[in-house]
Order: sequence, then structure tokens, then C-alpha cells
Amino acid sequence: MFAKVSVKEWENLVQKQLKTEDIYEILSKENLEGIEVKPYYDAVPKSLKNLPKVEESTHLVAQYQENLEENVFAFLLNENVENLEEKILFINNKDLAEHISVEESNRYFSLIDIFSEDKNGIINEQLGKELLAKNFDRNICVDVSLHQNAGAAIYQQLGIALAKTKDLTELFGAEILKKLIFKFAVGANYFFEIAKIRAFKLLFNQLSKEYRMNDIPYIFAETSLRNKSTKDPENNLIRSALELSAAMIGGADAVFSNDFRIEDSDTLSEEISFKQQIVLAYESIINVFDDAGNGSYYIENITQQFCEKSWKLFLETEEAGGYSALLKSGLIQNQIYGHAVEEQKWTEEGKLKLIGVNLYPKLEKTKSVEEMYDSSVIKAVRLAEMFE
Repeated sequence: MFAKVSVKEWENLVQKQLKTEDIYEILSKENLEGIEVKPYYDAVPKSLKNLPKVEESTHLVAQYQENLEENVFAFLLNENVENLEEKILFINNKDLAEHISVEESNRYFSLIDIFSEDKNGIINEQLGKELLAKNFDRNICVDVSLHQNAGAAIYQQLGIALAKTKDLTELFGAEILKKLIFKFAVGANYFFEIAKIRAFKLLFNQLSKEYRMNDIPYIFAETSLRNKSTKDPENNLIRSALELSAAMIGGADAVFSNDFRIEDSDTLSEEISFKQQIVLAYESIINVFDDAGNGSYYIENITQQFCEKSWKLFLETEEAGGYSALLKSGLIQNQIYGHAVEEQKWTEEGKLKLIGVNLYPKLEKTKSVEEMYDSSVIKAVRLAEMFE
């Protein structure tokens, strides 16, 4: 048995080693999320419940290639492919969803979001009804990957996901909660992204209880484009490997790796991108855990903080009229813009580091914030574009 070390003893030792009176001024690290991160945890104020995944193990999803048919069990489809058997198929095209013939041996999931993410704020109700009529496991996607790639904060992504869900329940009824799939893009802040996936499970479960249900969300997580660069694309592989790891440990039901080559992608680069998932799953077996972050004081703490901030934003959105109404007013776009611009400034100043972009080597700035961002539009912007 190890002797328990008190926080005071730890502080005294660190104070001596750092030769400073205020260790927290040195050890504290600022972040754009407004989340308090301590350098040391010996307990957690509130223990969170362990929520399982919907799927028994995380599906490893590949962009469809004929040469992968024999060994890959889950594909992302942008066009119809016939004679597939015993596959998990994620439909990524609304025209494909309309014309695809559903085979009994396969399982089908729609990645089609019926929201218009511009100032129209329109929900395509007719498309929603058509998708709900399909014999899919999950029929409608609540996509917040665009918001992450546009520069939204984590708590904004989670609050938006809840608000979009609420709009859908008002249109189609509470039973739609069992028909939704949530698409997240996973960014670079490893532990924060683990907490993001965990927090959304808790938040969605809480929302479902408002409708006298006890549901767990189906989460499809893909690698972010926000932190990727056209320069030295092999760095993108390292970034996406960490993002996939965070998604699996957080408890995503399916993961997908976007091509690490932003430009000049081909079937080989697509295959390499996918095989990162194979290495993570079969070498470290992290795709089988329900909630591997549960019990970590640090992850538990920041998960709780994200839950509180996101739920507060969700309630504020509902009081103001809901997600679609705030899109029409331009408020959602402006909120995301504010965080995105601040994140871009951190990148410009080197506070947020991108290897091969603003560090080792440090590239010259070629674009301004004003050229890259628009406060009235939610659009994907890569941080590295400023230097390319």
C-alpha cells in the first residue's frame, strides 16, 4: 500500500522544485473553452455514471473501395454499390438514400442532416419524412461536424446538438430520439475531446428523460479538418490518430478518418487513413470499451464542466426560440465566429501550436482573419489556411 499524499504535501514539493511561491501561476494552462483545468487531481466532486455505447464495439468505417470489400465491415457510401452483404453502411448522400435498395443482410445508417445551416434556418420536413420511412437502423443525422470545422467551441457544439435535437422532437415527436445519429468532428485537444463525447452521452440521456425515455445517443465521430495542413501532410496522420483514439476512448459507436492528404488525395491515401483505425483497434483494443475515461478524476471533472456549460447554452437557445430561430437571426453564426476568430488569433500568435505550420518551421502569414471568416456564415475553415 502506498501512503496517501495530501495536496498540501504535493504543493510543498512542487513549490520547492519550481522555486516559486505560486505554483499555480506556472502550472495553470489557459484554454479557449473557459474550462478550469487544475495541475493536480486527488478526487472528483461528482462521480458521473458510466454510459455504454449503443454498439458493442466501435465500427471502423472506411470510404468505399472495391478492393477493401473482403476485409472491411463498415463503409461510408456516397454512391450506390450493389451486391454488398453483411456490411454496416453509412449513407452520405440524400440522392443515394432515396434510390438505394435495402438488403436484409446489411445494416443502414443515414448521415443526412435535414437542417439548412444558413440564415434560412429551414428544416426539410419532407426529406425527414422520406428518411424516416426507410428501413434504416438510424434515419436522420444531427450533424455538428460542420460547426467544429467552422471553429465552434466544444460547449457550443454540444449545445447546438441538443438544440437541433429539440427542434426535431417538436416536428416529429419524441420517438425520433431512437432514430437519430449524431455526427461529431473530433479535434486536437485530446482529453477535452474524450470529455466531449462522454458529456454528450450524459446530456442526451438527460434530454431523453424529459420525454420519459432513457436513451443513449448513437455517435458517429470523424477526424477534424480544422487542424489539418496541406504542408507536410504526414503530420496530419499523427493528428488524426490522436483524434480517432479520443473518439474510441470517449465511446463513439463508429469512427471515420478523413483523408490525411487535404490536396491530391487518392485511393492509397484513403486506405492509409482508414488503416489508422485498424492499428488502434487491433493493437490497443480501445474500440471495445464502453467508457474507458470513467474513473479518471481529470476527465470526470472536465466532462462535468462541459455538461454544465452546454446545458446552460441549450436552455438559453430554447428560451430565445430554438436553433432554427437563432440561425435566422444570425446569432448562432456570430457566436461561432467569435470563438473561431479567437482560436485563429491564438494560432497566429503561437499560443495554439501546429507543427509544420506555426512551429518547426514557422510559415509566413498569407491571409488575414477578415479574408478567412464571415460572421454571417457557418463554414469550415482550416487554421493552417492563414499560412498557406
